Amino acid sequence: NTVVADTSVMAFQPGSWEEAAYDVYVGLRVGVSHAMYFGKLAVLDSIVKPTMNYMGIKVEEPQKQKQQIDDGGLKVIGVGYGRTGTYSLTMALEELGFPTLHTQHLYENDEIFSMWTHSIFQPSIDSGEAFLGEPDLELIASYGYTATMDLPMALYFDQVHQKYPDCKFILTTRENSEVWFSSWDTLTKSITQPARYGGLLVTNVNQLFIYMRWLYSIVNNDNTYLTAPFPLPNQHKEKSIASYEAHNRRVREEIPSHQLLEYKVNEGWEPLCRFLEIKECPTKPFPKSNSARSVQVQAISSMVVPLIIIFFLLFTLFTYIFQHITGKTMLQWISTKLHQTMCTLPYRTAMTLKGKKGA
Repeated sequence: NTVVADTSVMAFQPGSWEEAAYDVYVGLRVGVSHAMYFGKLAVLDSIVKPTMNYMGIKVEEPQKQKQQIDDGGLKVIGVGYGRTGTYSLTMALEELGFPTLHTQHLYENDEIFSMWTHSIFQPSIDSGEAFLGEPDLELIASYGYTATMDLPMALYFDQVHQKYPDCKFILTTRENSEVWFSSWDTLTKSITQPARYGGLLVTNVNQLFIYMRWLYSIVNNDNTYLTAPFPLPNQHKEKSIASYEAHNRRVREEIPSHQLLEYKVNEGWEPLCRFLEIKECPTKPFPKSNSARSVQVQAISSMVVPLIIIFFLLFTLFTYIFQHITGKTMLQWISTKLHQTMCTLPYRTAMTLKGKKGA
């Protein structure tokens, strides 16, 4: 299970040191959780599965259980770009009874992630041109999700509206385009390197950086991201903002007003419940998660923790081999060498003084 951190329950003053400290704590907690998850997958993919295949033991791939759903299919789609409060809204929708697929958890469902990769992301890279294509919406709904948040699904509002004409859409936005880009730029810079190195070991992380190539190409309207070497180039501010504003404008033009809620997460529960026709609106604080600071710490810790574990394993292996060869532990060997040095030091000092007198 993925660690989910809701900072709203802590009721910190904005900008306080307590809020900053808690953001760091949350980032470390989530980053370590992701590192452990992907570390487990790396061990399975790189060691356990090859060993079992070599021994002739068939490995069954675990799949998330599909669920029976009603005929309504997808009911709520978040059509806001990333870094507009999509994760906080995901937590809110879950609270209101809408199982929600957020891109941050896309890697947990291999069949859905592979659908995106094989039908859209990788073909875009192979062709040298990023295109939207047609995702399998029924596949997403077949796993029991009635709502989605964040990119890439936010881009497919027209296809969703055509297939599910009664679906409702929530356009999350920030105070202005400059604020959005600042947060988006921070996120993209934070996750590029962890995805690059994690992709060398874990298939789903490899799919993640394939997705990043495609996504950056779409958002920046620049196909060079599809083949650029890692680390990927920084976001183009003017192009990204133009894409963000054009997307929001298209949503407002194409989705009927009675099916669209334009929303900022600091507005809280009331407009959301009214739009979704929820009679009993929660009285608890509205969820708040994934601050820019927390995301940065999360990205760094998810890369550093595996490196620490690898270093520890290599050091343990080295000490084992060292003891096998020398017959001593490293501490015993160092202690012996120090003792020998201290014992011979007076003799060496005397010989040095004698040499000086002879001269």
